[in-house]
Amino acid sequence: MRALRKTKAGPGLELVEVPEPVCGDRDVKVRVLRAGLCGTDLHLESWDDWAAATVSAPMTIGHEFFGEVVEVGADVEHVVVGDRVSGEGHIVCGTCRSCRAGRRQLCIHTIGVGVNRDGAFADLVVIPATNAWVQPADLDPDLGALFDPLGNATHTALQWPMVGEDVAITGAGPIGVMATAIVRHAGARRIAVSDVRPERLELAARAGADLTVDVSGGRDLAWAQHELGMLEGFDIGLEMSGAPDAVRDLLDNLNHGARVAMLGLPRSPYEIDWGKVITHMITLRGIYGREMFETWYLMGSMLASSPALRAAVQSVITWRGPAEDWQEAFAHTRSGLGGKAVLDWS
Repeated sequence: MRALRKTKAGPGLELVEVPEPVCGDRDVKVRVLRAGLCGTDLHLESWDDWAAATVSAPMTIGHEFFGEVVEVGADVEHVVVGDRVSGEGHIVCGTCRSCRAGRRQLCIHTIGVGVNRDGAFADLVVIPATNAWVQPADLDPDLGALFDPLGNATHTALQWPMVGEDVAITGAGPIGVMATAIVRHAGARRIAVSDVRPERLELAARAGADLTVDVSGGRDLAWAQHELGMLEGFDIGLEMSGAPDAVRDLLDNLNHGARVAMLGLPRSPYEIDWGKVITHMITLRGIYGREMFETWYLMGSMLASSPALRAAVQSVITWRGPAEDWQEAFAHTRSGLGGKAVLDWS
């Protein structure tokens, strides 16, 4: 089968022929129809310090995918051949304290599909059956491939009730744009989204932002408050950028008692004003991945009930093409000028 692999330690990837993966007794084998690119894939392709310390080559990368089940293991009952599934990319141990308590997203032994084991940039991928989320048979494959990043957006955006709240979102990448659509769906009053890329801010505006803030032009969230006629700071912040300046701008423009969900990963440690966090009684909550599997139920329910939300989520796809054009997909993603790139493996 075809697979896009890190064949050796160092920059670059190769589209090569490899043997089909073996399906274990508790696994499912999925024929990949669509696979989305993620920032993690860019790190792996460029082979930065994180990738070099995390990944053992050779490795097939890719973890955002949708496909059709072509084989199930002997001990699998809830998934059958022919099911169409999205894949939860975090594989947990099932035996640590968090797993046994039903908090699998907090597993201390989590490994990643396409990072610690062969992934989904391939004709076929094998995952534990428990990681296969069965989708409606008529689901658009492009939408099915977005459930991993949509889960990040959902997990972040729905940490607290949104009805009537003023929300600031820092970072208008694909996850930030999807989070914009979710908080609009969930009843937020005012939504301001900041970024340095006008193209991405345009996506956020179409997804439901009341105001976009191009911080590369000198504007900030204080300007946004003035434009929106706000008398107090934002009630909720969603930090999607990992940029220290964005975090500082967010903290400077929060109401007392505000709540912040932080998903964006910084490249290195940075200082924040802890005095303000304390005296303004701000709650900071780190977010990683998705709740397994409450977030998946929420995603499915929201999308099923809202054509507008489905359209907003799919609007983050700004590049589509065959797997053979993977280099173009990576260039599009690395440029930061658009949203999500989706590879067609069918």
